[in-house]
Amino acid sequence: MKQTMGHLSGKITALFSMIFNTAKKQADHKKLTQHILLLNKKQSPVDIINEMALCLKDILSYRLFAFVMKKEDGADVWLDPRMYKKSLEEIILKDFGIKSKDGLNYLNHRFYDDEPEISFDMKDLLYYEISEEDSSFRLYMLAQKHFCSYHDEIVNLILQGASVALTRQLKMENLRDAAVIDSLTGCYNRREFENQLNRHISGAIRYRTKLSVFMFDLDHFKEINDTYGHPAGDKVLQEVTAIVKQNMRTGDILARYGGEEFIAVLPGADKIKAMELADRLRAKIEGKLILHGKDRIKVTASFGVAEMNRNADMGKIIQDADTMLYKAKLNGRNTVMPGIIKIVPDDGPGILSKNVN
Repeated sequence: MKQTMGHLSGKITALFSMIFNTAKKQADHKKLTQHILLLNKKQSPVDIINEMALCLKDILSYRLFAFVMKKEDGADVWLDPRMYKKSLEEIILKDFGIKSKDGLNYLNHRFYDDEPEISFDMKDLLYYEISEEDSSFRLYMLAQKHFCSYHDEIVNLILQGASVALTRQLKMENLRDAAVIDSLTGCYNRREFENQLNRHISGAIRYRTKLSVFMFDLDHFKEINDTYGHPAGDKVLQEVTAIVKQNMRTGDILARYGGEEFIAVLPGADKIKAMELADRLRAKIEGKLILHGKDRIKVTASFGVAEMNRNADMGKIIQDADTMLYKAKLNGRNTVMPGIIKIVPDDGPGILSKNVN
Protein backbone atom coordinates (compact mmCIF):
# COMPACT_ATOMS: atom_id res chain seq x y z
CA MET A 1 0.00 0.00 0.00
CA LYS A 2 2.83 2.37 0.88
CA GLN A 3 4.56 1.54 -2.41
CA THR A 4 1.32 2.23 -4.32
CA MET A 5 0.81 5.58 -2.57
CA GLY A 6 4.45 6.53 -3.22
CA HIS A 7 4.11 5.62 -6.89
CA LEU A 8 0.88 7.66 -7.16
CA SER A 9 2.49 10.65 -5.41
CA GLY A 10 5.38 10.53 -7.88
CA LYS A 11 2.95 10.56 -10.83
CA ILE A 12 1.02 13.51 -9.37
CA THR A 13 4.26 15.44 -8.81
CA ALA A 14 5.38 14.76 -12.38
CA LEU A 15 1.97 15.82 -13.71
CA PHE A 16 1.99 19.09 -11.78
CA SER A 17 5.60 19.71 -12.90
CA MET A 18 4.61 19.19 -16.54
CA ILE A 19 1.58 21.49 -16.19
CA PHE A 20 3.70 24.15 -14.46
CA ASN A 21 6.45 23.92 -17.08
CA THR A 22 3.91 24.15 -19.91
CA ALA A 23 2.29 27.20 -18.34
CA LYS A 24 5.71 28.79 -17.73
CA LYS A 25 6.76 28.13 -21.32
CA GLN A 26 3.57 29.72 -22.66
CA ALA A 27 4.02 32.77 -20.42
CA ASP A 28 7.66 33.15 -21.49
CA HIS A 29 6.77 32.90 -25.18
CA LYS A 30 4.11 35.57 -24.66
CA LYS A 31 6.74 37.85 -23.09
CA LEU A 32 9.10 37.06 -25.96
CA THR A 33 6.49 38.07 -28.55
CA GLN A 34 5.88 41.38 -26.77
CA HIS A 35 9.60 42.18 -26.63
CA ILE A 36 10.13 41.33 -30.31
CA LEU A 37 7.25 43.64 -31.28
CA LEU A 38 8.83 46.45 -29.23
CA LEU A 39 12.29 45.66 -30.61
CA ASN A 40 11.13 46.22 -34.19
CA LYS A 41 9.88 49.71 -33.28
CA LYS A 42 13.28 50.88 -32.04
CA GLN A 43 15.15 53.52 -34.03
CA SER A 44 18.78 52.93 -33.05
CA PRO A 45 21.13 49.95 -32.54
CA VAL A 46 21.58 50.79 -28.84
CA ASP A 47 17.80 50.82 -28.28
CA ILE A 48 17.43 47.49 -30.13
CA ILE A 49 20.10 45.83 -27.98
CA ASN A 50 18.63 47.34 -24.83
CA GLU A 51 15.23 45.81 -25.63
CA MET A 52 16.89 42.42 -26.21
CA ALA A 53 18.63 42.73 -22.82
CA LEU A 54 15.31 43.55 -21.13
CA CYS A 55 13.73 40.48 -22.74
CA LEU A 56 16.47 38.14 -21.55
CA LYS A 57 16.47 39.62 -18.06
CA ASP A 58 12.67 39.38 -17.91
CA ILE A 59 12.56 35.73 -18.97
CA LEU A 60 15.90 34.23 -17.95
CA SER A 61 17.56 36.67 -15.57
CA TYR A 62 21.36 36.85 -15.74
CA ARG A 63 24.49 38.06 -14.02
CA LEU A 64 26.09 39.17 -17.29
CA PHE A 65 24.81 40.04 -20.71
CA ALA A 66 27.02 41.33 -23.53
CA PHE A 67 26.28 41.81 -27.19
CA VAL A 68 29.03 42.26 -29.79
CA MET A 69 28.66 43.52 -33.36
CA LYS A 70 31.66 42.83 -35.61
CA LYS A 71 33.02 45.69 -37.70
CA GLU A 72 35.84 45.84 -40.23
CA ASP A 73 38.33 47.40 -37.81
CA GLY A 74 37.02 46.06 -34.50
CA ALA A 75 33.69 45.58 -32.74
CA ASP A 76 30.90 47.51 -31.01
CA VAL A 77 30.14 46.15 -27.53
CA TRP A 78 26.99 46.59 -25.42
CA LEU A 79 27.67 45.40 -21.87
CA ASP A 80 25.42 44.92 -18.85
CA PRO A 81 26.41 45.22 -16.09
CA ARG A 82 29.50 47.44 -16.43
CA MET A 83 31.75 45.73 -13.86
CA TYR A 84 32.48 42.72 -16.08
CA LYS A 85 34.36 44.67 -18.77
CA LYS A 86 37.91 43.46 -18.01
CA SER A 87 36.75 39.91 -17.42
CA LEU A 88 35.10 39.70 -20.82
CA GLU A 89 37.47 41.82 -22.92
CA GLU A 90 40.10 39.17 -23.52
CA ILE A 91 37.42 36.67 -24.58
CA ILE A 92 35.98 39.10 -27.14
CA LEU A 93 39.41 40.00 -28.52
CA LYS A 94 40.26 36.32 -28.97
CA ASP A 95 36.87 35.29 -30.39
CA PHE A 96 36.81 38.09 -32.97
CA GLY A 97 40.53 38.12 -33.80
CA ILE A 98 40.93 41.75 -32.72
CA LYS A 99 44.55 42.70 -31.94
CA SER A 100 44.05 45.59 -29.51
CA LYS A 101 41.53 46.77 -26.92
CA ASP A 102 41.46 50.03 -28.87
CA GLY A 103 39.39 48.13 -31.44
CA LEU A 104 36.49 47.76 -28.97
CA ASN A 105 33.90 50.54 -28.92
CA TYR A 106 31.64 50.37 -25.84
CA LEU A 107 28.17 51.64 -26.71
CA ASN A 108 26.53 52.13 -23.32
CA HIS A 109 29.25 52.81 -20.73
CA ARG A 110 32.37 54.80 -20.08
CA PHE A 111 35.01 52.90 -18.14
CA TYR A 112 37.88 53.95 -15.87
CA ASP A 113 41.14 52.12 -15.24
CA ASP A 114 40.71 51.99 -11.45
CA GLU A 115 37.10 50.79 -11.55
CA PRO A 116 36.50 47.66 -9.42
CA GLU A 117 35.20 44.63 -11.27
CA ILE A 118 33.90 41.15 -10.48
CA SER A 119 35.58 38.17 -12.14
CA PHE A 120 33.78 35.01 -13.22
CA ASP A 121 34.56 31.45 -14.19
CA MET A 122 34.75 31.12 -17.98
CA LYS A 123 33.19 27.66 -17.85
CA ASP A 124 29.86 29.25 -16.83
CA LEU A 125 29.77 31.58 -19.84
CA LEU A 126 27.22 30.84 -22.57
CA TYR A 127 27.42 32.35 -26.02
CA TYR A 128 25.22 32.43 -29.11
CA GLU A 129 26.11 33.80 -32.52
CA ILE A 130 24.28 34.66 -35.71
CA SER A 131 25.11 36.20 -39.09
CA GLU A 132 22.68 38.35 -41.03
CA GLU A 133 23.78 39.24 -44.58
CA ASP A 134 27.16 40.99 -44.12
CA SER A 135 26.78 41.46 -40.36
CA SER A 136 28.03 39.19 -37.58
CA PHE A 137 26.72 39.25 -33.98
CA ARG A 138 27.55 37.36 -30.81
CA LEU A 139 25.74 37.27 -27.46
CA TYR A 140 27.50 36.33 -24.21
CA MET A 141 25.53 35.48 -21.07
CA LEU A 142 25.95 34.21 -17.53
CA ALA A 143 22.60 32.80 -16.47
CA GLN A 144 21.29 33.57 -13.00
CA LYS A 145 19.15 30.46 -12.80
CA HIS A 146 18.89 26.99 -14.30
CA PHE A 147 18.03 26.86 -17.99
CA CYS A 148 14.90 24.98 -18.98
CA SER A 149 14.90 22.88 -22.13
CA TYR A 150 13.16 25.60 -24.17
CA HIS A 151 15.39 28.50 -23.05
CA ASP A 152 17.81 27.99 -25.93
CA GLU A 153 14.86 28.48 -28.25
CA ILE A 154 13.98 31.73 -26.44
CA VAL A 155 17.52 33.08 -26.80
CA ASN A 156 17.81 32.10 -30.46
CA LEU A 157 14.45 33.70 -31.33
CA ILE A 158 15.22 37.03 -29.65
CA LEU A 159 18.72 36.99 -31.14
CA GLN A 160 17.35 36.37 -34.61
CA GLY A 161 14.80 39.17 -34.20
CA ALA A 162 17.49 41.57 -32.96
CA SER A 163 19.91 40.70 -35.77
CA VAL A 164 17.28 41.40 -38.44
CA ALA A 165 16.34 44.71 -36.78
CA LEU A 166 20.00 45.70 -36.34
CA THR A 167 20.90 44.87 -39.93
CA ARG A 168 17.99 46.98 -41.16
CA GLN A 169 18.95 49.86 -38.87
CA LEU A 170 22.64 49.71 -39.84
CA LYS A 171 21.70 49.84 -43.52
CA MET A 172 19.59 52.93 -42.87
CA GLU A 173 22.45 54.56 -40.95
CA ASN A 174 24.91 53.76 -43.74
CA LEU A 175 22.59 55.32 -46.32
CA ARG A 176 22.13 58.39 -44.12
CA ASP A 177 25.88 58.67 -43.47
CA ALA A 178 26.63 58.40 -47.20
CA ALA A 179 24.40 61.44 -47.76
CA VAL A 180 25.77 63.65 -44.95
CA ILE A 181 29.37 62.52 -44.24
CA ASP A 182 32.49 63.52 -46.14
CA SER A 183 34.07 60.21 -47.16
CA LEU A 184 37.70 61.32 -46.73
CA THR A 185 37.60 62.97 -43.32
CA GLY A 186 34.48 61.54 -41.70
CA CYS A 187 33.21 65.08 -40.98
CA TYR A 188 29.79 66.32 -41.96
CA ASN A 189 29.56 67.67 -45.50
CA ARG A 190 28.61 71.28 -46.23
CA ARG A 191 24.92 70.61 -46.84
CA GLU A 192 24.46 68.73 -43.55
CA PHE A 193 26.47 71.38 -41.70
CA GLU A 194 24.04 74.05 -42.87
CA ASN A 195 21.11 71.90 -41.69
CA GLN A 196 22.75 71.46 -38.28
CA LEU A 197 23.67 75.14 -37.98
CA ASN A 198 20.15 76.31 -38.79
CA ARG A 199 18.77 73.93 -36.16
CA HIS A 200 21.20 75.16 -33.50
CA ILE A 201 20.57 78.81 -34.35
CA SER A 202 16.84 78.25 -33.84
CA GLY A 203 17.54 76.56 -30.49
CA ALA A 204 19.90 79.34 -29.36
CA ILE A 205 17.32 82.00 -30.18
CA ARG A 206 14.50 80.08 -28.50
CA TYR A 207 16.41 79.35 -25.28
CA ARG A 208 18.54 82.52 -25.33
CA THR A 209 21.83 80.65 -25.24
CA LYS A 210 25.17 81.48 -26.84
CA LEU A 211 26.37 80.00 -30.11
CA SER A 212 29.69 80.48 -31.88
CA VAL A 213 31.31 79.26 -35.07
CA PHE A 214 34.92 78.90 -36.10
CA MET A 215 36.23 78.38 -39.61
CA PHE A 216 39.76 77.23 -40.40
CA ASP A 217 41.86 76.15 -43.32
CA LEU A 218 45.35 74.74 -43.69
CA ASP A 219 48.09 77.21 -44.56
CA HIS A 220 49.86 76.72 -47.92
CA PHE A 221 48.04 73.42 -48.46
CA LYS A 222 48.65 73.53 -52.23
CA GLU A 223 52.38 73.38 -51.55
CA ILE A 224 51.87 70.16 -49.55
CA ASN A 225 50.05 68.56 -52.49
CA ASP A 226 52.67 69.83 -54.96
CA THR A 227 55.63 68.69 -52.82
CA TYR A 228 54.43 65.37 -51.41
CA GLY A 229 51.54 64.41 -53.71
CA HIS A 230 47.78 64.28 -53.28
CA PRO A 231 47.75 61.04 -51.21
CA ALA A 232 49.96 62.84 -48.67
CA GLY A 233 47.58 65.79 -48.77
CA ASP A 234 44.67 63.47 -48.03
CA LYS A 235 46.61 62.00 -45.10
CA VAL A 236 47.20 65.52 -43.74
CA LEU A 237 43.48 66.34 -43.95
CA GLN A 238 42.61 63.11 -42.12
CA GLU A 239 45.20 63.66 -39.37
CA VAL A 240 44.22 67.29 -38.80
CA THR A 241 40.48 66.55 -38.60
CA ALA A 242 41.21 63.71 -36.17
CA ILE A 243 43.06 66.18 -33.90
CA VAL A 244 40.18 68.65 -34.04
CA LYS A 245 37.51 66.01 -33.35
CA GLN A 246 39.43 64.59 -30.38
CA ASN A 247 39.70 68.01 -28.75
CA MET A 248 36.19 69.35 -29.34
CA ARG A 249 33.37 68.98 -26.83
CA THR A 250 30.60 66.43 -27.11
CA GLY A 251 27.84 68.17 -29.04
CA ASP A 252 30.15 70.36 -31.13
CA ILE A 253 29.82 69.85 -34.89
CA LEU A 254 32.67 69.76 -37.41
CA ALA A 255 32.19 69.86 -41.19
CA ARG A 256 34.36 69.97 -44.28
CA TYR A 257 33.30 73.20 -45.95
CA GLY A 258 35.34 72.71 -49.10
CA GLY A 259 38.87 71.59 -50.05
CA GLU A 260 41.10 72.22 -47.04
CA GLU A 261 38.55 74.51 -45.36
CA PHE A 262 36.55 73.36 -42.32
CA ILE A 263 33.87 74.91 -40.14
CA ALA A 264 32.53 74.08 -36.66
CA VAL A 265 29.45 74.94 -34.62
CA LEU A 266 29.96 75.37 -30.86
CA PRO A 267 26.54 75.38 -29.13
CA GLY A 268 26.51 77.24 -25.82
CA ALA A 269 29.94 78.83 -26.38
CA ASP A 270 30.52 82.58 -26.46
CA LYS A 271 33.21 84.18 -28.62
CA ILE A 272 35.91 84.10 -25.91
CA LYS A 273 35.47 80.36 -25.30
CA ALA A 274 35.42 79.71 -29.05
CA MET A 275 38.62 81.72 -29.53
CA GLU A 276 40.34 79.85 -26.70
CA LEU A 277 39.34 76.49 -28.19
CA ALA A 278 40.46 77.59 -31.66
CA ASP A 279 43.85 78.65 -30.32
CA ARG A 280 44.33 75.32 -28.51
CA LEU A 281 43.50 73.49 -31.74
CA ARG A 282 45.85 75.75 -33.70
CA ALA A 283 48.70 74.87 -31.33
CA LYS A 284 47.97 71.13 -31.49
CA ILE A 285 47.92 71.19 -35.30
CA GLU A 286 51.19 73.13 -35.36
CA GLY A 287 52.79 70.60 -33.00
CA LYS A 288 51.70 67.54 -34.99
CA LEU A 289 54.25 65.67 -37.12
CA ILE A 290 52.43 63.78 -39.87
CA LEU A 291 54.20 60.74 -41.28
CA HIS A 292 53.50 59.62 -44.85
CA GLY A 293 55.85 56.93 -46.05
CA LYS A 294 59.32 58.43 -45.61
CA ASP A 295 57.98 61.99 -45.52
CA ARG A 296 57.61 63.97 -42.30
CA ILE A 297 55.10 66.74 -42.83
CA LYS A 298 54.38 69.79 -40.66
CA VAL A 299 51.32 71.93 -41.20
CA THR A 300 49.68 74.98 -39.64
CA ALA A 301 46.14 76.35 -39.73
CA SER A 302 44.46 79.76 -39.56
CA PHE A 303 41.16 80.28 -37.70
CA GLY A 304 38.33 82.79 -37.89
CA VAL A 305 35.77 82.97 -35.04
CA ALA A 306 32.30 84.53 -34.90
CA GLU A 307 29.51 84.63 -32.33
CA MET A 308 25.83 84.73 -33.20
CA ASN A 309 24.04 87.91 -32.27
CA ARG A 310 20.31 88.06 -31.64
CA ASN A 311 19.43 89.01 -35.22
CA ALA A 312 21.97 86.78 -36.95
CA ASP A 313 21.01 84.18 -39.50
CA MET A 314 23.12 81.37 -40.91
CA GLY A 315 24.58 83.46 -43.72
CA LYS A 316 25.66 86.27 -41.38
CA ILE A 317 27.50 84.13 -38.85
CA ILE A 318 29.32 82.19 -41.60
CA GLN A 319 30.26 85.45 -43.32
CA ASP A 320 31.59 86.87 -40.03
CA ALA A 321 33.74 83.77 -39.44
CA ASP A 322 35.01 83.89 -43.03
CA THR A 323 35.95 87.56 -42.62
CA MET A 324 37.92 86.73 -39.48
CA LEU A 325 39.64 83.85 -41.28
CA TYR A 326 40.68 86.25 -44.05
CA LYS A 327 42.11 88.60 -41.40
CA ALA A 328 44.03 85.67 -39.87
CA LYS A 329 45.61 85.01 -43.27
CA LEU A 330 46.55 88.68 -43.65
CA ASN A 331 47.93 88.63 -40.12
CA GLY A 332 50.62 86.08 -41.02
CA ARG A 333 48.70 82.77 -40.89
CA ASN A 334 48.91 80.18 -38.08
CA THR A 335 46.79 82.45 -35.91
CA VAL A 336 43.25 83.02 -34.64
CA MET A 337 41.13 86.10 -35.35
CA PRO A 338 39.75 87.79 -33.39
CA GLY A 339 42.80 87.25 -31.20
CA ILE A 340 43.13 87.29 -27.43
CA ILE A 341 45.69 89.47 -25.66
CA LYS A 342 46.34 88.21 -22.12
CA ILE A 343 47.08 91.01 -19.66
CA VAL A 344 48.54 90.46 -16.18
CA PRO A 345 47.05 93.13 -13.86
CA ASP A 346 49.33 95.21 -11.64
CA ASP A 347 47.64 94.15 -8.39
CA GLY A 348 47.82 90.38 -8.75
CA PRO A 349 48.62 87.26 -10.75
CA GLY A 350 45.20 86.99 -12.40
CA ILE A 351 44.81 87.15 -16.19
CA LEU A 352 42.43 89.38 -18.08
CA SER A 353 41.41 88.62 -21.65
CA LYS A 354 40.81 91.21 -24.36
CA ASN A 355 39.57 90.77 -27.91
CA VAL A 356 41.74 92.04 -30.75
CA ASN A 357 39.99 92.35 -34.10
